[in-house]
Amino acid sequence: MNQPDNYAHILAQTVEALSDTQQMKGLFHQHRHGDPLPSAPALEEIICLCRALLFPGYYGKSALNHVTVKYHIGMETERLFGLLTSQIEAGLCFSEDNGPHCDCHCHAAEIAAKLISRLPEVRRILATDVEAAYLGDPAAQNYGEVISCYPVIKALTCYRLAHELHKLGVPLIPRIITEIAHSETGIDIHPAAQIGESFTIDHGTGVVIGATCIIGKNVKLYQGVTLGAKSFPLDADGNPIKNNPRHPIINDDVIIYSNATLLGRITIGKGATIGANVWLTRDVEPGEKVTKTDGTD
Repeated sequence: MNQPDNYAHILAQTVEALSDTQQMKGLFHQHRHGDPLPSAPALEEIICLCRALLFPGYYGKSALNHVTVKYHIGMETERLFGLLTSQIEAGLCFSEDNGPHCDCHCHAAEIAAKLISRLPEVRRILATDVEAAYLGDPAAQNYGEVISCYPVIKALTCYRLAHELHKLGVPLIPRIITEIAHSETGIDIHPAAQIGESFTIDHGTGVVIGATCIIGKNVKLYQGVTLGAKSFPLDADGNPIKNNPRHPIINDDVIIYSNATLLGRITIGKGATIGANVWLTRDVEPGEKVTKTDGTD
């Protein structure tokens, strides 16, 4: 008997066990014939195209000037529309909310066009983020260094694009985009979070911003900051209640230093300063300075 035959029964039993859909409990996605699935490589290409459109010359084609920039932006926008449409369609088809008669392709094309139409506003907001990073770091020599090198700008570009898709009702795709940024930068921002202009994160590694966070303008975080949930209310069956407000509200002009942990639906007042390594579960008054010794409630 050949050696592989000795294990045939083991393989057969394993196939049976792995194929038992009754035991998968949500781990098996059964999609309709012909429905596409989201593609991480395609979404990575979309991120690259968006960065090239938002920061021409820093990403994408490097040999750009005022004569050629419109041509290249036109070509990249056309390619972006096609890729976005296919990936948004994949997200719509993946969602259980779309019935069998949903025209996902037409809906996806409409959403893709709306997102592209918002790119000038996304660029305007990102410009305020770039300025905040530059002004907030004496080591930064110029805006080009910030755009090219700083992980916060890479992460915020993905977040601000994903946030627009989230507002347009696209399922799954926004989370994939922000998780790509998380893997690339170590900065974990949920696409549903609301973040104002002139936002920056110094260094960035280990920052977590939860889904129901609301962050005002001119806010600065340092590495290791967590804006998380304190607890998870449960329903009658003991399952977490989804989408309830559970993360902090950070008002304008707040600074939160490294490794601070802010939990629950607390409010940090305008102009407050939260010190390093603080564990905070209470509201903070405008202008208040909180240190490690007085952070908890």
